[in-house]
Parts: sequence; structure tokens; C-alpha cells
Amino acid sequence: MKNNTYILIMAGGVGSRFWPKSRNHFPKQFIDILGMGKSLLQLTYERFLNICPNDQIFILTNESYSDLVAEQLPTVLKANILLEPSRNNTAPCIAYAIYKIGQLNPDANIVVAPSDHLILKEDIFLDKIKQALNFSSKNDALLTLGITPTRPDTGYGYIQYQEASIKNQEGLNEIKKVNAFMEKPVLAKAEEYLKSGDYVWNAGIFIWSAGSLKKAFEKYAPEITALFESGLPFYNTPDEANFIAEKYPLSPNISIDYAILEKADNVYTIPADIGWSDLGTWASLHAVGEKDIDNNMVNLTKINLKDTNNCIIHLPNDKAAVIRGLDNYIVVDDGEVLLIYPKSDEQEIKQVAKDMVSEHGIKYA
Repeated sequence: MKNNTYILIMAGGVGSRFWPKSRNHFPKQFIDILGMGKSLLQLTYERFLNICPNDQIFILTNESYSDLVAEQLPTVLKANILLEPSRNNTAPCIAYAIYKIGQLNPDANIVVAPSDHLILKEDIFLDKIKQALNFSSKNDALLTLGITPTRPDTGYGYIQYQEASIKNQEGLNEIKKVNAFMEKPVLAKAEEYLKSGDYVWNAGIFIWSAGSLKKAFEKYAPEITALFESGLPFYNTPDEANFIAEKYPLSPNISIDYAILEKADNVYTIPADIGWSDLGTWASLHAVGEKDIDNNMVNLTKINLKDTNNCIIHLPNDKAAVIRGLDNYIVVDDGEVLLIYPKSDEQEIKQVAKDMVSEHGIKYA
């Protein structure tokens, strides 16, 4: 199975909720946001080297980040860095990769994963991925790795599944048939989901064969199929870049969930407790990061804190700081922009960033 296993890491996002540390020119996936000496992209790439060799790992990113990917992942083949000329959501970029990889190997079995998620229980994660790959290699199935919810979170989409597990040649496994995809719920509904026990968070981690997903695109998104099938003479040739530059921006702006998964009847999930966080906000980083006795997460050593609690403080390593009297605040300095903001109001940061751009210029995007 390993020879047919491929990984697609999606690394084209901006990560605007991590502003000002995450900016258009250097977004979240390229930052050592955890203070481990490696970016989230590098950690994701190294994790998947346990699944397949480096020449079968592909990175999908925006064309403006090609140099960043090459710099941070020097062992990734240049031909394996797929560059999108426009941000058209996940369905077109996954279709592009599926057709390109499928031409290299029609029996390709592919894992699609975001580049910027935290996974603390890597052994369990890898075991679930291998189980999913085994199933997708033998069945016409579209799988998603579902995250076992730990709280009634309103920030994630949910997947509702059937209780009975699917049997295959090896006997009973942990794979469940999906009943429905649910939008981000209100709190009362999220509490119902958690209590019912048959819902998981939708983490955007997918496993399927190239053949199964092509069939799904043909059935549910024929306009995407037509566009990317027209590139078959060009994939993996010197003409591929020109084809993508011309045709990719014509693809619809739609997610893989809306285009395929919410319509298909062969969608399955594997519930998984893998110590997952999408690290979508400063508060989510604070929740998983190492903290001091006053519940502060601090990324530098030259600091004097007094009467300061429950804060996340992310400053340049060469900076010294004196902070007193803050409770539940985000303090972030990227060297050009300083943000001091109540953690309880961090949902406003995305709009604040837009306001800074409109009032003071594109350099603050």
C-alpha cells in the first residue's frame, strides 16, 4: 500500500485570526508559533514522513509562497510544490492535485491535510491514517478523520455518523458511515451534539483514492471536472504551469465540503482523539501552549511580569518586555505592528486587521 500512498498538504491560507504575527507575506503555517524551533508546516511535513517517502508528499500553496515552501522544506521536490494563482477555496486545489497525482499513479491513495494544525498524539493519528488508507484502497469511499469533541465548541463544523462500525476483510474496524455534515452550531445545539456522542468535529483531514474522488467530482461538480480534465495533456510536463495560470482562476470558489462531501453517499469518518487543535485563534494557542504559574503563555525569556494573568505574550526573541496589570490579554509584536487586545474579544481581530489596512495601507495586511 505504501507505494500508492501520497500526501497533499494544503499550505495556502493567510491565517488572518493570528494577525499581526500572521500576515499576507508570512502567514501562520510558516511561523514557529509554538516556540519549538520549527514552523507548523515543517512539523506537519515531518509527521507525514512516517506515512510515505518525501517524493510522494505534495505541498499545495499560493504562488506567492513558493519560495517560503522551498526554503522551509528543502527536501520536497520542486515538481511537488503545486502553486495556485488564485485563492478559490479547497475544491479546486484538491481537484488540481488529484488529477496531477492520478496521472503519475492511477492507483494513488491520497491523504489531504491542512499544514497548520497541532496534533499532540501523533502515534494515534498515524494509526488512524493508516487504517483509513487501508479502507480507501479497497473501497469506493471518501473518508474524513473526525475529531472526538471535548467541549461544545461553536467554532467548528460537525459530522454526524451512524453508530455501527463498518466491516471489511479484516473484520470490524473504527470506520463509521456519515449521516450528515452540520454547520457551525449555536451553543445549545453544540451541547446537544456533545451529549449525543455520535458527532465529531470536521477537521478537514481527508483520505481517498484518486479514482474515488474523480468519480465524485464527475457526479457532483462536473464543471470542476471539465476544467481540470482539460489539463491532462499538461500535468507533469513543462506546460503545466502555463495551463494552471490560465485556467485555475476560472474554477469556482467552493469548498470540498460543499462541492462533494455534503452531496455524496459514500462518505465515512473515523472518530479520533489525537490531541488536535486547528490553532485558529490566539486563544486556541494559549489553551494548548505551556504556561507559567499565572497561566501566561510567554515566548521570550527577557521579561518582567507583575500582576499579569491568563495572557498570551508573543514578542520578538531579541526584545525585552516589562508588563504589569494585565488579565486575559493578547500581547503580540511582529516587529512592525503591536497588538494589545482583550482575549475575550479576539473575534474582532480579523476586522481590526482590515481596518488597519483600509486606514493605513496594504503593508499592514
